[in-house]
Amino acid sequence: MSCPVLFEHEGVFIHSNTEASEDQDLLVSGFLRIIDKDGEIIVEYKPLEDTVDPSNMLCAGKDSSSVMEWAYCPGEERSSPQQAVVLEQQQSYETEWDMINAVSFPKRKPCALNHTHEKSKWSFTFSVWDLRSITVKEEGWSRLVFGMKEPPTLLPSLHFHLGGSEGFIDCLRRYIIITEAPDDETCLLVSTPNRALSQSFENLLDDNNYGLVTKLKKDPYVTTLGGFSKVTNYIFDAFRGPELEQQQRKPHEEVADLDILGLGEVIPGLEINQQEEPGFEVITRMDLGARPEVTRREPLSAEDWAKHQDQEGRVENVPQLKKIIFKGGLCHAVRKEAWKFLLGYYTWDSTYDERKGQQRRKTDEYFRMKLQWKSVSEEQERRNSRLRDCRSLIEKDVNRTDRTNRFYEGIDNPGLVLLHDVLMTYCMYDFDLGYVQGMSDLLSPILYVMDNEVDAFWCFVSFMDQMHQNFEEPMQGMKTQLIQLSTLLRLLDLAFWNYLESQDSGYLYFCFRWLLIRFKRELSYPDVLRLWEVMWTGLPCQNFHLLVCCAILDSEKRKIMEENYGFNEILKHINELSMKLDIEEILHKSEAICMQIRSCKDLPYSVSEILGFNTESKFPRLEGREFGTLDSPRPTQRQEVFSNGHNRHYREPPTHNGCKVSFIS
Repeated sequence: MSCPVLFEHEGVFIHSNTEASEDQDLLVSGFLRIIDKDGEIIVEYKPLEDTVDPSNMLCAGKDSSSVMEWAYCPGEERSSPQQAVVLEQQQSYETEWDMINAVSFPKRKPCALNHTHEKSKWSFTFSVWDLRSITVKEEGWSRLVFGMKEPPTLLPSLHFHLGGSEGFIDCLRRYIIITEAPDDETCLLVSTPNRALSQSFENLLDDNNYGLVTKLKKDPYVTTLGGFSKVTNYIFDAFRGPELEQQQRKPHEEVADLDILGLGEVIPGLEINQQEEPGFEVITRMDLGARPEVTRREPLSAEDWAKHQDQEGRVENVPQLKKIIFKGGLCHAVRKEAWKFLLGYYTWDSTYDERKGQQRRKTDEYFRMKLQWKSVSEEQERRNSRLRDCRSLIEKDVNRTDRTNRFYEGIDNPGLVLLHDVLMTYCMYDFDLGYVQGMSDLLSPILYVMDNEVDAFWCFVSFMDQMHQNFEEPMQGMKTQLIQLSTLLRLLDLAFWNYLESQDSGYLYFCFRWLLIRFKRELSYPDVLRLWEVMWTGLPCQNFHLLVCCAILDSEKRKIMEENYGFNEILKHINELSMKLDIEEILHKSEAICMQIRSCKDLPYSVSEILGFNTESKFPRLEGREFGTLDSPRPTQRQEVFSNGHNRHYREPPTHNGCKVSFIS
């Protein structure tokens, strides 16, 4: 059985012009391939049967009709003025060579691995899992040198005179993590993620026959989570530093190297404070104190909602109203109107008449956008691949979104038509983003509550303004949230975070779906409605959804640790929590965690930034007996450890109420 070829490039050269070589000035040309051999990714280089005379070597310029001669003569210095010009041009046009391929060499079969053959000494093959580093040099063309792990060796330099080096490295990035060395910009350090990660993500997000996961690589505007090889590379690139010296973390080892995590770059306020002595960092440990008891109340009734409006329809005492909604949510009869305020479709101080006028204008605007895609003929659509792909993906997703809900069940259900039309119109509203899988999950509950195409669209637009970064191709929003969540969990429960870290789960990949679509697949439909309206109040802090994640993990940590779950078991366990979570218990615990953190004296600035405690006026406290007055003792804090360079040493502080934290403040 032949091995699948993942990458192949001909015209990669080895310069055998070392002083000790009898083949001085000889250029060895060969094939460079990346192949998949029974799940192992192999890089192989095999010389062609013939060598190349450098005096006859041609390179294509930007204009494919022109060909420049690579004038190199034996004994001539490589830095000659004539060659410097040519090399500069070659360097500038390397990417064009990849596309134009104006220069072609006769196709030759790679020579067999026959050690009696003169060229076979230049052949080499290695697994990407054995790769330690890639050194990239620019000499008018790209030159790559591979450094191997065991034993530490350097393979012969490969010269990409015809371009292709970027495509080769891009292909490698699908299977290994490549990061720049901090002290050498020419050196790329290699580490290898868990091989099961992509498949685990596929299983995590694509439950049963409804797939949130599709093909991100194909088109990021109509898909978002595809295959998850690219997604996990994004995440790993953001989180995982190079595995220098192949260090393995011990279970429960206390690790607080935020610099390696890249947190200082992604989250404001996570800078590592340098002390007066260079190279040292202060590691701060603190006890958070007891977690307070909180109370919740019944949902806001229609009568109470009406009491908060004056005769002209303005909503009065909005901060108090938001507190009530946060504490108990809304009765279903109120949601259709209240959600429009919570999502910003209506302003709190608008009157009945102003809202009617706004609705007329928004209705007109909506149907003008809807007409844009409705009026596209089949012939036009055949020439518009973007619209065609959006429509195809939307139709697939609509047919499998919440089909057990009465609003969407059955064949030819009017709810499905509305869902389809709103999503298609959103593509006209946001051309850059278009439709991305997962957005149907966010629209479905809103359309269900509004039961009106126009109102649902504009509420969805407001919700997408909050969620937009989750669906953008770089997925920066997702990377940032996962890093923030890891930061909070480390603060709340270091022992549990250390356990997850020991299982390659310290960056909480298994929470990806929670964050992406705000727990839509984890909770029953009524519970999703309750959670979303609570979160839309903006109380009790910024990024409250991250504390909801912490609350769920806090409830599951005992089982995960006692059962000694590994990476795959953790993913499986978290995925199986779907539809088994108690929303009231989660909200109780989430609020208590928020109050526990808020009460912490000298809270690390980074955590204050994540939760918005640096802007207290924006997030008023929930004070008074009704809103859970905090009577817990003030936490204590002490500086515990110094670290020098990459050698960090930690001393375990006494445990207080089961909470201990290692943090760089």
